[in-house]
Amino acid sequence: MGRMRENPRYNVISMRISDEEREHLENIMEKTHMSISDIMREAMDYFAANYDQLDLQHKAA
Repeated sequence: MGRMRENPRYNVISMRISDEEREHLENIMEKTHMSISDIMREAMDYFAANYDQLDLQHKAA
């Protein structure tokens, strides 16, 4: 039987990215030793934490 996790993840989200974006992710993976999933989770956390500021910047442009 598999290990029980405190916060199991059941949802899968997929997206299409360019070769350039994939290379960028692979570079980040090499530098940080993180998985793509962990990088994307961190990016979502950053976006959520800074959304209000980012939203104001887009409205000003």
